[in-house]
Amino acid sequence: MAKKEKPLLFEKEKPPRVLTALKGADGLTRCPWPGVDPLYVAYHDEEWGVPEYDDRAMFEKLVLDGFQAGLSWITILRKRPAFRQAFDGFDPNKIVRWSDKKKHALMQDAGIVRNRAKIEATVALARIVLDFSDKGGFARHLWSFVDGRPIDNARHSFKDVPAETEVSRAIAKDLRARGGNFVGPTIIYAFMQATGMVNDHLADCCRHEACRALAHKLEP
Repeated sequence: MAKKEKPLLFEKEKPPRVLTALKGADGLTRCPWPGVDPLYVAYHDEEWGVPEYDDRAMFEKLVLDGFQAGLSWITILRKRPAFRQAFDGFDPNKIVRWSDKKKHALMQDAGIVRNRAKIEATVALARIVLDFSDKGGFARHLWSFVDGRPIDNARHSFKDVPAETEVSRAIAKDLRARGGNFVGPTIIYAFMQATGMVNDHLADCCRHEACRALAHKLEP
Protein backbone atom coordinates (compact mmCIF):
# COMPACT_ATOMS: atom_id res chain seq x y z
CA MET A 1 0.00 0.00 0.00
CA ALA A 2 1.41 3.37 -1.04
CA LYS A 3 2.45 5.60 1.79
CA LYS A 4 0.44 8.79 1.99
CA GLU A 5 2.41 11.97 1.46
CA LYS A 6 2.29 14.47 4.26
CA PRO A 7 0.65 17.74 3.29
CA LEU A 8 3.07 20.60 2.71
CA LEU A 9 3.37 22.96 5.65
CA PHE A 10 3.39 26.55 4.56
CA GLU A 11 4.91 29.24 6.70
CA LYS A 12 2.23 31.33 8.31
CA GLU A 13 1.72 34.45 6.27
CA LYS A 14 2.82 37.63 7.97
CA PRO A 15 0.36 40.51 8.09
CA PRO A 16 1.22 43.34 5.70
CA ARG A 17 3.52 45.98 7.13
CA VAL A 18 1.69 49.15 8.11
CA LEU A 19 3.18 52.12 6.28
CA THR A 20 0.76 54.92 7.13
CA ALA A 21 0.09 56.84 10.34
CA LEU A 22 -1.90 55.08 13.08
CA LYS A 23 -4.04 56.37 15.91
CA GLY A 24 -2.88 55.08 19.27
CA ALA A 25 -4.86 54.17 22.38
CA ASP A 26 -4.14 57.69 23.68
CA GLY A 27 -5.88 59.20 20.65
CA LEU A 28 -2.68 60.54 19.08
CA THR A 29 -1.81 59.70 15.48
CA ARG A 30 1.78 58.58 15.01
CA CYS A 31 4.16 57.07 12.50
CA PRO A 32 3.54 53.30 12.55
CA TRP A 33 7.05 52.04 13.34
CA PRO A 34 7.06 52.47 17.17
CA GLY A 35 4.11 50.12 17.55
CA VAL A 36 2.96 50.03 21.17
CA ASP A 37 6.31 49.47 22.92
CA PRO A 38 6.44 52.26 25.56
CA LEU A 39 10.18 52.81 25.10
CA TYR A 40 9.82 53.04 21.34
CA VAL A 41 6.79 55.33 21.55
CA ALA A 42 8.65 57.65 23.95
CA TYR A 43 11.64 57.72 21.59
CA HIS A 44 9.33 58.59 18.68
CA ASP A 45 7.52 61.30 20.66
CA GLU A 46 10.49 62.89 22.40
CA GLU A 47 13.62 62.36 20.30
CA TRP A 48 13.20 61.12 16.73
CA GLY A 49 13.13 64.01 14.29
CA VAL A 50 13.95 66.70 16.85
CA PRO A 51 16.70 68.90 15.36
CA GLU A 52 19.94 68.18 17.22
CA TYR A 53 22.82 70.66 17.16
CA ASP A 54 25.08 69.36 19.92
CA ASP A 55 28.38 67.77 18.86
CA ARG A 56 28.41 65.04 21.49
CA ALA A 57 24.75 64.11 20.97
CA MET A 58 25.32 63.88 17.21
CA PHE A 59 28.41 61.75 17.80
CA GLU A 60 26.50 59.39 20.10
CA LYS A 61 23.67 58.95 17.63
CA LEU A 62 25.98 58.27 14.73
CA VAL A 63 27.94 55.69 16.73
CA LEU A 64 24.75 53.92 17.81
CA ASP A 65 23.39 53.95 14.27
CA GLY A 66 26.58 52.21 13.22
CA PHE A 67 26.12 49.60 15.93
CA GLN A 68 22.55 49.08 14.75
CA ALA A 69 23.73 47.76 11.36
CA GLY A 70 22.26 44.27 11.08
CA LEU A 71 20.05 44.77 14.15
CA SER A 72 16.81 46.56 15.02
CA TRP A 73 16.89 50.05 16.52
CA ILE A 74 14.79 48.95 19.52
CA THR A 75 17.62 46.55 20.42
CA ILE A 76 20.09 49.44 20.48
CA LEU A 77 17.63 51.67 22.33
CA ARG A 78 17.30 49.12 25.11
CA LYS A 79 21.07 48.88 25.36
CA ARG A 80 21.67 52.64 25.17
CA PRO A 81 22.12 53.19 28.94
CA ALA A 82 24.77 50.43 28.99
CA PHE A 83 26.46 51.95 25.92
CA ARG A 84 26.57 55.37 27.60
CA GLN A 85 28.21 53.92 30.68
CA ALA A 86 30.67 51.71 28.79
CA PHE A 87 31.52 54.40 26.23
CA ASP A 88 32.49 57.08 28.77
CA GLY A 89 29.38 59.13 28.14
CA PHE A 90 30.37 59.33 24.47
CA ASP A 91 33.08 61.83 25.32
CA PRO A 92 35.31 61.85 22.22
CA ASN A 93 38.26 63.14 24.25
CA LYS A 94 38.17 59.97 26.36
CA ILE A 95 37.32 57.60 23.53
CA VAL A 96 40.35 58.55 21.40
CA ARG A 97 42.53 57.44 24.33
CA TRP A 98 41.00 53.98 24.67
CA SER A 99 43.70 51.38 25.26
CA ASP A 100 43.69 47.81 23.99
CA LYS A 101 42.78 46.80 27.55
CA LYS A 102 39.70 49.03 27.43
CA LYS A 103 38.67 47.65 24.04
CA HIS A 104 39.10 44.11 25.32
CA ALA A 105 36.91 44.94 28.32
CA LEU A 106 34.22 46.28 25.98
CA MET A 107 34.28 43.00 24.09
CA GLN A 108 33.39 41.23 27.36
CA ASP A 109 30.53 43.60 28.18
CA ALA A 110 27.23 41.78 27.55
CA GLY A 111 25.31 45.01 28.04
CA ILE A 112 26.40 46.40 24.68
CA VAL A 113 26.73 45.02 21.15
CA ARG A 114 30.16 43.39 21.14
CA ASN A 115 31.78 44.04 17.79
CA ARG A 116 35.50 44.87 17.58
CA ALA A 117 35.26 46.54 14.16
CA LYS A 118 32.51 48.86 15.40
CA ILE A 119 34.47 49.67 18.55
CA GLU A 120 37.45 50.66 16.39
CA ALA A 121 35.09 52.68 14.18
CA THR A 122 33.92 54.54 17.30
CA VAL A 123 37.50 55.59 18.05
CA ALA A 124 38.01 56.71 14.44
CA LEU A 125 34.80 58.74 14.53
CA ALA A 126 35.84 60.35 17.82
CA ARG A 127 39.00 61.57 16.08
CA ILE A 128 36.90 63.06 13.30
CA VAL A 129 34.70 64.86 15.85
CA LEU A 130 37.74 66.32 17.58
CA ASP A 131 39.21 67.41 14.26
CA PHE A 132 36.25 69.80 13.94
CA SER A 133 36.61 71.26 17.44
CA ASP A 134 38.45 74.30 16.07
CA LYS A 135 36.49 74.44 12.80
CA GLY A 136 33.03 75.26 14.06
CA GLY A 137 32.18 71.84 15.40
CA PHE A 138 31.13 68.42 14.13
CA ALA A 139 27.41 69.19 14.19
CA ARG A 140 27.85 72.38 12.20
CA HIS A 141 29.83 70.47 9.58
CA LEU A 142 27.08 67.87 9.18
CA TRP A 143 24.33 70.48 9.05
CA SER A 144 26.21 72.31 6.29
CA PHE A 145 25.15 69.50 3.93
CA VAL A 146 21.52 70.67 4.27
CA ASP A 147 22.41 74.39 4.35
CA GLY A 148 21.90 74.52 8.10
CA ARG A 149 18.15 73.89 7.99
CA PRO A 150 16.12 70.65 8.20
CA ILE A 151 14.73 69.18 5.00
CA ASP A 152 11.00 69.14 5.68
CA ASN A 153 9.13 66.30 4.00
CA ALA A 154 5.39 65.79 4.24
CA ARG A 155 4.88 62.24 3.11
CA HIS A 156 1.78 60.21 3.92
CA SER A 157 3.34 56.75 3.67
CA PHE A 158 6.70 55.22 4.51
CA LYS A 159 6.65 53.50 1.14
CA ASP A 160 7.69 56.91 -0.21
CA VAL A 161 10.58 57.34 2.24
CA PRO A 162 13.93 56.46 0.61
CA ALA A 163 16.62 54.35 2.22
CA GLU A 164 19.25 56.88 1.17
CA THR A 165 19.46 60.20 -0.64
CA GLU A 166 21.96 62.28 -2.54
CA VAL A 167 22.71 64.19 0.66
CA SER A 168 23.25 61.04 2.76
CA ARG A 169 25.58 59.74 0.07
CA ALA A 170 27.55 62.99 0.15
CA ILE A 171 27.90 62.87 3.95
CA ALA A 172 28.90 59.21 3.84
CA LYS A 173 31.56 59.96 1.23
CA ASP A 174 32.88 62.85 3.33
CA LEU A 175 33.12 60.82 6.54
CA ARG A 176 34.72 57.85 4.81
CA ALA A 177 37.34 60.13 3.30
CA ARG A 178 38.15 61.29 6.84
CA GLY A 179 38.61 57.71 8.07
CA GLY A 180 35.06 56.90 9.13
CA ASN A 181 33.57 53.40 8.99
CA PHE A 182 29.99 52.14 9.40
CA VAL A 183 28.87 55.45 7.93
CA GLY A 184 27.29 54.25 4.70
CA PRO A 185 24.50 56.27 3.03
CA THR A 186 21.69 54.16 4.51
CA ILE A 187 23.06 54.51 8.04
CA ILE A 188 23.56 58.22 7.45
CA TYR A 189 20.00 58.71 6.25
CA ALA A 190 18.63 56.98 9.37
CA PHE A 191 20.91 59.28 11.39
CA MET A 192 19.58 62.34 9.52
CA GLN A 193 16.00 61.30 10.28
CA ALA A 194 16.73 60.76 13.97
CA THR A 195 18.61 64.04 14.45
CA GLY A 196 16.07 66.14 12.60
CA MET A 197 18.30 66.99 9.65
CA VAL A 198 15.34 65.68 7.71
CA ASN A 199 11.78 65.68 9.05
CA ASP A 200 10.38 62.30 8.03
CA HIS A 201 7.52 62.14 10.49
CA LEU A 202 4.52 61.44 8.29
CA ALA A 203 2.35 64.46 7.54
CA ASP A 204 -0.48 62.96 9.61
CA CYS A 205 1.79 62.20 12.59
CA CYS A 206 1.33 64.31 15.71
CA ARG A 207 5.06 65.01 15.74
CA HIS A 208 5.46 66.35 12.22
CA GLU A 209 4.44 69.93 12.92
CA ALA A 210 6.03 69.86 16.37
CA CYS A 211 9.44 69.00 14.92
CA ARG A 212 9.00 71.56 12.17
CA ALA A 213 8.36 74.24 14.80
CA LEU A 214 11.60 73.29 16.64
CA ALA A 215 13.75 73.79 13.55
CA HIS A 216 15.93 76.80 12.99
CA LYS A 217 18.73 77.61 10.59
CA LEU A 218 22.23 76.83 11.83
CA GLU A 219 24.41 79.55 10.36
CA PRO A 220 27.83 78.54 9.00
